[in-house]
Amino acid sequence: MTGQGNSEEIHNEEMPATESPAETPEVTSTSPEPDTEQATLPVAEDAPDDNAEDTEEQTPQPVAEAADEDGQSSEEAPAEVTASEEAESAADPDAEAGEGKPEKQAPRTTHKRSQYKRGEIIEVKVIESSPTSITVELDERGDGFTGVIPSRELERMTPDMLEMLVPDENVKLYVVNHGNQNGEVVLSLNRALEELDWENAEDYRKSREIYDGFIGGYNKGGLIVRFGRLRGFIPQSQISDERRARVEGDTPESRWGDMIREPIMVKIIEVDRSRNRLILSERAATRETREARKAKLIEELTLNEVRTGRVVSLEDFGAFVDIGGAEGLIHLTELSWGHITHPRQVLEVGEEIMVEVINVDPERKRIGLSLKRQLTDPWDIVASNYQQGQLVKAVVTKLTKFGAFARLSKQQEVEGLIHISELSENRVAHPREVVEVGEELTLRIVKIDVADRRLGLSLKAVNSTEYLDSDMNFLFEDSDQ
Repeated sequence: MTGQGNSEEIHNEEMPATESPAETPEVTSTSPEPDTEQATLPVAEDAPDDNAEDTEEQTPQPVAEAADEDGQSSEEAPAEVTASEEAESAADPDAEAGEGKPEKQAPRTTHKRSQYKRGEIIEVKVIESSPTSITVELDERGDGFTGVIPSRELERMTPDMLEMLVPDENVKLYVVNHGNQNGEVVLSLNRALEELDWENAEDYRKSREIYDGFIGGYNKGGLIVRFGRLRGFIPQSQISDERRARVEGDTPESRWGDMIREPIMVKIIEVDRSRNRLILSERAATRETREARKAKLIEELTLNEVRTGRVVSLEDFGAFVDIGGAEGLIHLTELSWGHITHPRQVLEVGEEIMVEVINVDPERKRIGLSLKRQLTDPWDIVASNYQQGQLVKAVVTKLTKFGAFARLSKQQEVEGLIHISELSENRVAHPREVVEVGEELTLRIVKIDVADRRLGLSLKAVNSTEYLDSDMNFLFEDSDQ
């Protein structure tokens, strides 16, 4: 299989007894049973070895009729010899008793063929069942032939398969040999089931339907998933991002070993029966499933609804959060009441958080979320605990040509502006002449606008006698801390 290589080792769970070794590649069972044998199996499993049945098919073919010099068929010669012998027998009574004459060999006969074709899938009715063979009823194309499933295939069948072969039950079988020397059409249930699986796989590919399966094994190139009696291969590039995020270690066993028997949703993206190729994609299935869930979720969501979510990824512009099978975006400005430059400052991937739905766009299939609205609004605290004229501690965070921004030391989500005119009694060309980033200052609140979330601060008014009484209270509170 392309992307896997014939020499790669495949690790898989213990296989049913009906499955026979094939040519490539080597498979090491990961089943805990100590008696599990190694077997070589292809990714898309080939049919059990029917060499024995094929041998039956290689019966002597009818001898082609060759015209003699007189234009007559050479098959007429045995008839002439028989007529001559009958004449000699009539003349010699002892010849009838077989005395004095060597025993004559019977003429070479030919074997008929039914009108069935090798590889054909036919539906028949079981008429007789025994531990050594199964006999089925054929239609007129059998021309007197008997349909049988030989004992060597019965030995490899599971109990479920044997239950399909009880008298009077209809079953689909694969024609292995359309007429052997015993007058039998040799049939196979195992091959029929495999061929039907290939047809089913092609139907899934055409319909783009999602298949629910289980991880049955792995190799260094990816994961193996059972599809009926076949084995589909998921290359690493087609494994979902969520599953790849769980991968740890440098060996196939450390990366994929713990995933065996886990449920998985895949889409079939390539079916090639002649090359024994069945390629699957978890990424395609996950993407389609996510979109379907998102469309359904968008119909259910209401504005201001609060949901529990899990952070799935962090980007420069915000964080994506899964809120029940679909992802919504928390924009950077909705992550915190304070100023942040990247989501990693407040969130981690995998973290569970409470978010509020602030926007739903069905046409663009987008969901807007907010984290900060589930937190206490710091401006509510400012409105209740701070007042104009009060002295506060603040740290300078940014300098601009029109002033400096400073974050309150006790309420770090709130920043205020020290206008350039409030930096000094003297004329200032740029704030850097008076303050620097990171410097902690004692400032006076000269303006509070909760509605517009604006806080005006002043450095030059700190020593104003206008606020002498309130300043004494501030100094007293500050000494207690």
